Order: sequence, then C-alpha cells, then structure tokens
Amino acid sequence: MNKILVPTDFSEQAENALKVAAMIAKTHNAEIYLLHMIEIPMQQTDPGHAQSDIPETLFFMNLARKRFEDLMAQDYLQNITVHETVKADITFNEIKNSCIEFNIDLIVMGSHGATGIKEMFVGSNAEKVVRSSEVPVLVIKNEHHNFKVSNFVFASDFKNDNKETYKQAVKFAKAFGSKIHLLLVITSSNFMTSYEAKSRVNDFICGQDFDNYTITIHNDNTVEQGVLNFSKDIDADLIGISTHGRQGIAHFFNGSISEDLVNHANRPVITFKI
Repeated sequence: MNKILVPTDFSEQAENALKVAAMIAKTHNAEIYLLHMIEIPMQQTDPGHAQSDIPETLFFMNLARKRFEDLMAQDYLQNITVHETVKADITFNEIKNSCIEFNIDLIVMGSHGATGIKEMFVGSNAEKVVRSSEVPVLVIKNEHHNFKVSNFVFASDFKNDNKETYKQAVKFAKAFGSKIHLLLVITSSNFMTSYEAKSRVNDFICGQDFDNYTITIHNDNTVEQGVLNFSKDIDADLIGISTHGRQGIAHFFNGSISEDLVNHANRPVITFKI
C-alpha cells in the first residue's frame, strides 16, 4: 500500500477521511494524493470567450490552493509526502483517471449528509467511484483518533465471482493485522441449511493462505440488517463488501438497503471490485 488517493471538498467529512489516510500512510510509509475537483463551466475555459470570466476561474483555483495550504499545515500531515492536485472537473472520470495516473492502491473518501452512507453512495459521483473503481475504496463516516482494524467483517454471498475480492480483502487484512469475520447472512428469501452455508464458505476460501478468520452464518430479516447486527455484536472496526457494477453495490447500497444500515452503519466500509 504505497499510494493513497483522498478526494476532498474541504468539508469536515473529507477531513475525517484525510486523517484516516494520514494514519494509514504513517503506518505503511505511503504517499497521499490529495485531489480537489472544481466545476468550471466550459465557456470559462474557452480561449475565445470574454476575458471577464478568467478572473473568476483564477479565484476558485487560488481559493483551492489556499485551502490546500491550510490543510498542509495540520499536525497530522507532518512527515507525510502529500501531493496536491486540483482538477477543473467534478466528474467521476477524474478520480478514475487519477488512480491510473498516480498508480493508486487505495481510495479513502468521506461520506456526507445526515443520511451518511446513502448520501455518499446513491445518485452521486461517489457511487460511481465505488461501483466501478478497480481500486479498493475505504469510506469514512466519522472522525477516528486511532484507526485500527482488529475485527474486519467480510460480508458476501460466497459465490465464485467474489473470490478475487476476497483475495483483496485478505491482502488488506494482512497489512493491518486483522482478523476476518466471514459473514453469510441467511434470509427467508435465500434460505439454505447451516450445513449448506458453511460448506459454501469453506469451498470459497479453500486454497487461501490465511488462517486468521472466523465463519458466521447469521439469520436475519434482510442481508443489510444482518450485516449491521453482526458487526454491532462483535464491535467490528470495518465492514468489507464486493462491488459488481450495478449488481452488487446496488444490493448493499441502493434502493434495497434498509434505512437502519443507511443511518446507523457508522463503521467504516471498504469495497472491493469483482
């Protein structure tokens, strides 16, 4: 884990994410790429347009640089290599392109609004980041004075197309010295016996060189509620899920998600692309 991308709008939530990124960077001797995207109408970047628009563009660029200076003065960023980048665009592609340009290993993002994760993931550019990013995305909702991942819940249906994401989760767990709690939630609509469920999980992890894990088959009304309840029961530090385009991320973070998980999943969430 050498390079961490942190998109920022200089909000409190974005700074919470940056603080976590800083802790990770110090632990793993990583560099941070701090990315701010500003919206500049196309006519303002058109050389043939009136010169009167240029000062406004420069104002927003200079304002971003001033905010960067204020951030860089914070104690928690001392002795960390931080690269500051301003992009004149607010589209998802800028984040994706930045990951490619800088060879990013992890994206750390903050969530916004009273609805937290829902606001972050549903109908926003951030949803597109999570859904399509080839890079793991760590979503931070609250401030963490000491970010550690002792207990890491990996929730999955444990079908074969999720195996690659489990490899990513294992890599992450090894880096943080985490115990992975493999969680399969059984509901009335996807019922299977405990024997069938445990066999599926064991077949799924067969061949993986990682033994610091537990297996839990949890029954609940919905998958989302099951993830929430189990994570609360063990006081999990992190919840990990797989993303699979609209299938996958939609399953956990779209219209089907329960309001309880949206409002009460205050724990960090990390997503891995299938």
